[in-house]
Amino acid sequence: MNELSQIEAMLFVVGEEGIGLEELAFTLKRSTSEIYQNIIDLKKKYEEDETVALTILEVGNHFVLTTKKEFAPLLKEFARSPMANRLSQAALEALSIIAYKQPVTRSEIDELRGVQSSGAVQTLVARQLIEEKGRVDGPGRAILYGTSEYFMDYFGLKDIKELPDVQQMEEDLADEDEPLDLFYDRFKEEDEK
Repeated sequence: MNELSQIEAMLFVVGEEGIGLEELAFTLKRSTSEIYQNIIDLKKKYEEDETVALTILEVGNHFVLTTKKEFAPLLKEFARSPMANRLSQAALEALSIIAYKQPVTRSEIDELRGVQSSGAVQTLVARQLIEEKGRVDGPGRAILYGTSEYFMDYFGLKDIKELPDVQQMEEDLADEDEPLDLFYDRFKEEDEK
């Protein structure tokens, strides 16, 4: 595991929020000047290799792993395609957490889901279902996410309070006499034949 691959892995994991030079240096136990030079070297390596679609952007005091500009038309076309319109289970879970707990940080979403959620959050931002609602006061100034106007329009909500009550849904599910199985009725009918 060399120095560049360590930085690449860190940039990949942090997702769209990026990571600061100091945090990288602390995590990798190297000086900020050494880490900065490694980032420059990695960015140069990406730019020189035409078979690599990635690059590194410096946004404020953070570094973000992203795709090269020339891939924008391809990615926009993909985003418009019918195949790209389905949300993954991870994205649906993250969207539910954001809708009910907003404003919420990505690390809070990670904690509730029990897994890393940067990809799901990126998907939701790209689909304009969620948006930045501010930043946390404190170290790192993490982004606070909430649902967007598009989310409200898409789900036909005038107010976020119109979301189904979670406690009521849990009570309804607990009151069910039969198991909640999409295929239960079909199998029951087949057994009766």
